[in-house]
Amino acid sequence: MDLGARQAAAKKQQERRAQAANAPAGAAPPAGAVAAVVDVTDQTFNAEVVERSQTVPVLVDFWAEWCGPCKQLGPILEKLAAEAAGSWVLAKVDIDANPQLAQYMQQMGVRGIPFVAAVVGGQLLPFLNGAAPEPQVRQAIDQLFDALRKEGLLPDGPPPGPGADPAAGPAQPPVDPLLLEAEDALQNGDLDLAAEKFQALLAANPRDEDAAGGLALVELSRRVRHLDANQAVAAAEAAPADAAKQTAAADVEMVTGQVDAAFARLIAAVRRTAGDDREAVRKHLLDLFAILPPDDPRVGKARRALQSALF
Repeated sequence: MDLGARQAAAKKQQERRAQAANAPAGAAPPAGAVAAVVDVTDQTFNAEVVERSQTVPVLVDFWAEWCGPCKQLGPILEKLAAEAAGSWVLAKVDIDANPQLAQYMQQMGVRGIPFVAAVVGGQLLPFLNGAAPEPQVRQAIDQLFDALRKEGLLPDGPPPGPGADPAAGPAQPPVDPLLLEAEDALQNGDLDLAAEKFQALLAANPRDEDAAGGLALVELSRRVRHLDANQAVAAAEAAPADAAKQTAAADVEMVTGQVDAAFARLIAAVRRTAGDDREAVRKHLLDLFAILPPDDPRVGKARRALQSALF
């Protein structure tokens, strides 16, 4: 097979080599102020929460007018969001007015409100279930962000707020030579050596997105080594609700350069499946996203479609 997906890795490698030579320090912050508290609906959740969470953490407060504990927790969250000054955003969801989001909350196994979820980088994580005093809520939020940093879902230090001065941030670190060696091994087809070097990078820094993406490409290459492309796609077409066959066909499409087709196939599979199968397809799709540069427009488009399929 022609590993078309490797072209993306090569592009990333070239970009990093150029970046190591002359990249500017820091990144420009998003323009405009960020509201501390926003009301969201079934229709606006994707834009106001999922897409926004790519640049700033979002806490989602599921509440209802009849819920007494909600009226205790809500003002506390709003106060803390205002104090955060844009470093995180509070999104409020009235479950009575937004049945789709209420149903999604129930699918997560949540049976009562108030319930608060954290959304970071498009990932929704259960956070608080029930009301609590302000000091306890404040501590829980601090612990949440500390845990997210340790897991590599947030950068070190406070979450970046709007209006931050990019020049005040640390200078961009040089590209790790081990990363370039790993990508050279991948380009030369030495998957075992590439995997070893990518894993070493991740062991040293679990937040290394480049190493994670490289390892995802290694795993993709391994998965397709013994696949017959035509048979894999035909099997998937004959069983549209079979998660394993859909992911195998998407792998084939990915390595042959049919990126949009691979993404569309898995998004359709997310819509058709449920439970563990649906989660397996979703995670598989996220692994494929990691292979491409994060600013690839195909990834952005597919992320939005995936969130629509999930919510």
